[in-house]
Amino acid sequence: MSQIPRDILSFWNEYPNEEDDPSEKRNLQFYQNILRCQPDRLLIDELHERWKDKFDILEAKHGYIQWLFPIREYGMNYDSQPLQPHEIKEMRASEEVMQRILRSYRLMLSFFGMTLLDEQTGLLARSEDEERCLSSGVPLRASRYRNLTVSHHNNLRISRILKCLSEMGLEHLNAGFLLHVLYEQSSENQLKDRHGYLQSSMDRWWANCIRNQEERDFIGMLIMRVRHGELVFTREKYEELLERRQRIGTFLWEEPGSEREEEVPEQ
Repeated sequence: MSQIPRDILSFWNEYPNEEDDPSEKRNLQFYQNILRCQPDRLLIDELHERWKDKFDILEAKHGYIQWLFPIREYGMNYDSQPLQPHEIKEMRASEEVMQRILRSYRLMLSFFGMTLLDEQTGLLARSEDEERCLSSGVPLRASRYRNLTVSHHNNLRISRILKCLSEMGLEHLNAGFLLHVLYEQSSENQLKDRHGYLQSSMDRWWANCIRNQEERDFIGMLIMRVRHGELVFTREKYEELLERRQRIGTFLWEEPGSEREEEVPEQ
């Protein structure tokens, strides 16, 4: 347990030392499209529209990420505020807000070179542009995957995104993201950097941004098997796992009258 980062422990325990401040409503108002984010002075609908596929802007600017993906922690933008429990309740109750959160997720997935195929399972694929870059066989600078492996500040962004999705009741999307990255690393030799920074962020932070312990442990087990060379995690297995969870509510098999057992994918 000592190896688990402190922020992850607080996240798992839903921030027991933090109190709700009913006077703070900036995250809620931003997602209601009535408050402009700072320092960029954009309503959320304007940001979604103007910055869609503007990868240079999304890479170079930093203040917007705390607004798009608020969590119950302070970030580097002090014009934003930590997410408050009363905001979480109101945001989750609003269909309009929840659709904007999904749009924010899609915006950043595109920036990462990915696209969301299924909101219910969390299934991802490469974006069309990224598929063209990688299939060309040339490590083009336009590759979003390449950008992820060299721009390490995006590792922190991903941790924030996954925590926010959990707070918003969309934690099922986290496994879709994590297992997509694992498939790319294991079967396609993508999304890895030679110094291991991305892999380290994934193993210590991203994979732990799941409060459901059963799901977290299962994904952690798969990652360790890939890291130790015991498993090649294929696209077929990725899709199969997400379909199974959608169908029976878990990544694990549960036979009637017997204890639940993991089905560990074969190499």
